[in-house]
Amino acid sequence: MILVNTDYISGKELETLRLVKGSTIQTRDIGRSYAQSFKSLIGGELTSYTELMNEARDLAMSRMMEEANKIGADAIVNIRFCSSEIAAGAAEVMVYGTAVKFVDK
Repeated sequence: MILVNTDYISGKELETLRLVKGSTIQTRDIGRSYAQSFKSLIGGELTSYTELMNEARDLAMSRMMEEANKIGADAIVNIRFCSSEIAAGAAEVMVYGTAVKFVDK
């Protein structure tokens, strides 16, 4: 499946199917939080949080692609990510885009 953040795919004519999305809500574990609290005192990247958010984005993407595959999409265009804090220590990551099929010329 082709995934792009533009509203077109070069050389392809597209038929719009519908909006597709994927999301996950992740919480940090107490061990990670404790270790990272020390890191925030001295500065630098909070690598375990970076890994957690990368995993969350990957999971959200796979859920979006699964939804697109169910409706027979060839690609997803205009992909966007958003995230928000749901509760203390819990964040939602959402990805959405437009599922499309290629039109034969």
